[in-house]
Amino acid sequence: MGAMKEAMAWAFLNQFSALILLLLFAPLMLLIIAMIWRFDGSPFTFAHYRVGMGGKVFPCFKFRTMVRNSEQVLQALLCTDPAARAEWERDQKLSNDPRITPIGKFLRKTSLDELPQLFNVLRGDMNLVGPRPIMLGELPRYGQVRWHYLSVKPGMTGLWQVSGRNATSYEERVALDRRYVEQRSGWMDVCILFRTLGVVLTGHGAR
Repeated sequence: MGAMKEAMAWAFLNQFSALILLLLFAPLMLLIIAMIWRFDGSPFTFAHYRVGMGGKVFPCFKFRTMVRNSEQVLQALLCTDPAARAEWERDQKLSNDPRITPIGKFLRKTSLDELPQLFNVLRGDMNLVGPRPIMLGELPRYGQVRWHYLSVKPGMTGLWQVSGRNATSYEERVALDRRYVEQRSGWMDVCILFRTLGVVLTGHGAR
């Protein structure tokens, strides 16, 4: 019963904090929407499905940073560029991604594209701090670590984001997620949140 009360209190704290942050960042989010509209049109946001606590699949919200036909652009690139295909299969990301718009590069470098995930925290899909939200197809690559991942909610930020982000290998990302779950505490979350601010301000490890 004590553990259940603690979990409920932690969930309330995350959702309350997300609400406060949404109110604080509302003017900035409206400005970002205006910038996307000005340079690339609508839609302003997109939802990419990720797997969360207990295997629940949920729409993970972000500001749109890619061209509208991003899936077609990706498939065309993977079919014609063996090096890009190998990088995608290894890391599930591209160091020189042709799908990203000019405004999208700025949003990703500053991590501002992830602000809509505050709505995911309000919905109870995510926490402010946790493992990085992954796609369902990535779960087998976690091996036994998947049970660590599925035992907690993914976070808007976490050890991966403050430990080099895209400068880390996929295996290092998995190890960081496992480490977070095994060592997590309220103090650890506070430290990660403060370190995240430094990452955002410097753009260190940005994708």
